[in-house]
Amino acid sequence: MEQKNSLAQILRNGVELKSSGTTGPQKKIYQSPEKLKSANKIARECQKISSKSKIYTICKMEHAGGLLAQTLPAFEVGAEIKIEKFNAFSFCKKIKNFTHTHITPDHGKAISLTKSFKSLDLNGIWVTCGSEPVEWDLIINFVKRGCKFMVNWGMTEIGPCAINTTFENTEKVLEYKKRSIEGSLMGDNVYCDTKLEDETLHVKGDISVFGNNWFNTKDKVKKNNNNEFYIQGRAE
Repeated sequence: MEQKNSLAQILRNGVELKSSGTTGPQKKIYQSPEKLKSANKIARECQKISSKSKIYTICKMEHAGGLLAQTLPAFEVGAEIKIEKFNAFSFCKKIKNFTHTHITPDHGKAISLTKSFKSLDLNGIWVTCGSEPVEWDLIINFVKRGCKFMVNWGMTEIGPCAINTTFENTEKVLEYKKRSIEGSLMGDNVYCDTKLEDETLHVKGDISVFGNNWFNTKDKVKKNNNNEFYIQGRAE
């Protein structure tokens, strides 16, 4: 009950979240109720989250990935949510009880190294992966287990579901990999306005804490001929 009250309060009043710290010093960023509602709607749309979904949250709730990628969007429509500290072995035992989960690449690597992973049945489960670059081998490993695997890019300031691609089979993964360019795939489904200046990604939109003001992500980004975004690293 306390957890539900906390999430309801966040929807009403907004929340301050710490940035992940992967791209610089951590800072607190305020998420307004209006921004959260817009981001929740997009998160549900691109991940097919509904009131019937069952969410397994194993990312830290203090960061955007844990709170905003699936948990808050699902709570807003009354879906079932389970929040636990990550453990690779527990994940493999429990994941079949859920429909959705959000992991980092490090989580994915730890899960794939467990003894039970090769026989793990992920059919009917949606796995979203982000926060750091996602390698092709990790995508293939999970898709082979039967899940829908979404490579996702977002930041505490934008999204968290801002740019992504969902893979349903290895053929699609290999097709994207064949035409890939330098860097790591961000995606080709775009849920915000974007522009590249000096190959640095700028974004704006309802899912940004800056609204219709351009935000310089400081991510070095390129697009291939299929309008698929690839992150090259960070600007100096």
